Amino acid sequence: MISRRNLVAGIGAGVASAAAGRAMAQSFPFKPNQRYPDPAVEILDPSFAKYRLYSSTLEQVATGLRWAEGPAYFPDGGYLLFSDIPNNRIMKYSEKDGSLTVFRSPANFANGNTRDRQGRLVTCEHSVTRRITRTEENGKITVLADSFEGKRLNAPNDIVVKSDDTIWFTDPVFGIAGEWEGFKAKREQDNTNVFRIGTNGKLTAVITDLVNPNGLAFSPDEKKLYVVEWKGTPNRSIWSYDVNADGTVGNKSKLIDAADQGSLDGFRVDRDGNLWCGWGSNGALQSEPTDVNGRKVYQLKGRPEDLDGVMVFSPQGKPLGFIRLPERCENLTFGGPKNNRLYMASCHSIYALYVDAHGAT
Repeated sequence: MISRRNLVAGIGAGVASAAAGRAMAQSFPFKPNQRYPDPAVEILDPSFAKYRLYSSTLEQVATGLRWAEGPAYFPDGGYLLFSDIPNNRIMKYSEKDGSLTVFRSPANFANGNTRDRQGRLVTCEHSVTRRITRTEENGKITVLADSFEGKRLNAPNDIVVKSDDTIWFTDPVFGIAGEWEGFKAKREQDNTNVFRIGTNGKLTAVITDLVNPNGLAFSPDEKKLYVVEWKGTPNRSIWSYDVNADGTVGNKSKLIDAADQGSLDGFRVDRDGNLWCGWGSNGALQSEPTDVNGRKVYQLKGRPEDLDGVMVFSPQGKPLGFIRLPERCENLTFGGPKNNRLYMASCHSIYALYVDAHGAT
């Protein structure tokens, strides 16, 4: 018997395939697990068992994308917005009918998205305009930041809004480094910073010593800021900073090291302070080639199929659980009517899983 949930997921995937087909993207079939508990949810530490819903399985709710990123959930409308970067568009997935539609195109190669405290979309426009924008209730787009000290931003990547309405975002160079995620352009900023937009509109560089910072999030009490560093340390890492009352940060310490083949990207924090992190291969090669059908081939370190998914860490950085996905996960967010549906943006598809955890707000 086909459940309504699987039917809706199927409808969503079908619509996604049609919509993405027009953009010449790729769609992939997905077969959900039939039995409970879903073996895709792996418990690495007994403490993670309480977050696994025994009778919940992984679902594919959309496919047909080129590089899915920046999911943001809007509870009032019951929908998810996310970026499809190379296709230069923001997509909308509706929980009500499983439909997938184009929300905005072109979107200036939008990457990270979030919802502010007033329910408005805030977006990192990753290339071309290289700016932070807010979409007002009437659809008008307000520019919040596009330059720092008289020079254009690099390529705004990921973004969060603090409870005091300040906006924090990372500014690496990915959107201007080549022709895949935007248009190649000259870098103007000397550093790849983490910025803060004050409620007065003032832009401040709060972190200046990370090489291509990527995902970021606050702890539930907002006393800690976590930031992914894409390069600059031996491996991809998440750094933890104390957040001061005046909006500055200090006391930098490494919380998570992705090891020599793992890859950190976007992540979110739950109410208990655990970090749910997009995970996959970082593309690092073995130091020596191996023989493959008579050719010397430099193969990847680790097997991507063993790395693709979501790693969950405790507030102390201890691995707790792993959600295995058929595609690498770039970013994720909590959503659903109860804020306990984990949406995972994963290369060509969006996956969803109900969990017994709730996103910190």
